Amino acid sequence: MRKRAAATALALLAWAAARTASAGDEATLFRLFLRDGTSIVSYGEFSRVGDHVVFAMPTAATPNPPLQLASIPADRVDWDHTERYALSARANHYFLTEAESDYGELSGVLVTALNEVASVADPARRLSIVENARKTLVAWSENHYYYRQKDVQQMLSMLDEAIADLRVAAGGQQFHLSLVTVAEAPMARESLLPAPTAREAIEGVLTAARLTGSGAERQALLEVALTAIDRDHVDLPPRWAMAARASATSMLEDEHRIDRAYQSMARRLIALSERRAREADVRGVMRVIDLIRSNDVALGLNRPELVAGAIAAVTANVDTARRLRLEREAWALRVEELRRYQVAIGTPLKILDSLAEPLKDIKELAGSSEAALALVAHQVKSLTLLLATVVPPDECRSVHSLLASAAQLAGDAARIRSEAARAGDIGRAWDASAAAAGALMLSTRAKMEIQALVRLPALP
Repeated sequence: MRKRAAATALALLAWAAARTASAGDEATLFRLFLRDGTSIVSYGEFSRVGDHVVFAMPTAATPNPPLQLASIPADRVDWDHTERYALSARANHYFLTEAESDYGELSGVLVTALNEVASVADPARRLSIVENARKTLVAWSENHYYYRQKDVQQMLSMLDEAIADLRVAAGGQQFHLSLVTVAEAPMARESLLPAPTAREAIEGVLTAARLTGSGAERQALLEVALTAIDRDHVDLPPRWAMAARASATSMLEDEHRIDRAYQSMARRLIALSERRAREADVRGVMRVIDLIRSNDVALGLNRPELVAGAIAAVTANVDTARRLRLEREAWALRVEELRRYQVAIGTPLKILDSLAEPLKDIKELAGSSEAALALVAHQVKSLTLLLATVVPPDECRSVHSLLASAAQLAGDAARIRSEAARAGDIGRAWDASAAAAGALMLSTRAKMEIQALVRLPALP
């Protein structure tokens, strides 16, 4: 038994060393077979994403061709044919790259197992090792595209003989039906097509351009096709190249015309939705979405991405209109009280207006008489008393605080300017200027905010 195991191990080593394969490093060329019987080349694996299939297309007949990403509807693909071809392409690539190395590793594993048999005395243990080696060999063949299936079958036969002898040595029967009958399971292979010619590569790009549902992608593919026709014109049939260029140019011009029509439609209707949103016309904005869809139908449903973007923009304007409508309803409930407040502070605002000129004199250090400064102080005192008698609504509390701060700064400006005049201190005069500037600024801001509170809310 040990001699038989050693002989089997030597045979396995011989098979492992009997053949080498060159490992190509080029990407596998797959094919997407269309329902009309034609096919498009995919440089490397393709991927199904939702209802589309995405792949990289070679655009030239060179070993490392320029590639163009493309996507076409999945329902235009003959998937049975495509998957059969893909399996054969993967198997062929595997045979040219990793298969021989993997086969050598497998042979090493089996040799190690059989060497162990030769060194084990227990018959049952030897039988278990060989049976496990057989299972490994069968599983490897199934998982590696049945590479070198004839060699694997011969190794299986040798292992079956060894297992039969080991069964006898272990006290069992010599023959076992599951070991003697070894069924082959070869793959049904698709014949692989050669790499595309320059013409076939360009035809594939044009086919993808006709099939894709994306206008931007279609234009990119058409531009790639035109570039390829110019680049590879020496390798192309002249009449075909002329016809292909004319067709691609016409298609590209159509795409540009469609783009212009859609962009014009989108700009016009988005602007309409913005105008209606400024009027808080919620239903009017919503009707724009229907207009976009009807215009899309009229234009041939050719730009789904642009239409989706336009609808998203209008939908945002619907939300804006709703917010503005709610804001106006809230304002309508409060506007009478706000206007009463506006009336109540009418006199304080007039006083502030009367202080504008003397405060400008203080701000600009243009000269202020003692009488003018005394008048400012008197007016500020009256203003402060009047503001104290008015109770502002909640919305007007910040405005009321601005008015109070403006009054205080005006009083400070007059007082500090008077001190500066008595002391002849230019530094204090500049301090008075800063206070006067603050009073003027807060006064202007307060009046603007009051006007905003009583005005119908609008968008910026």
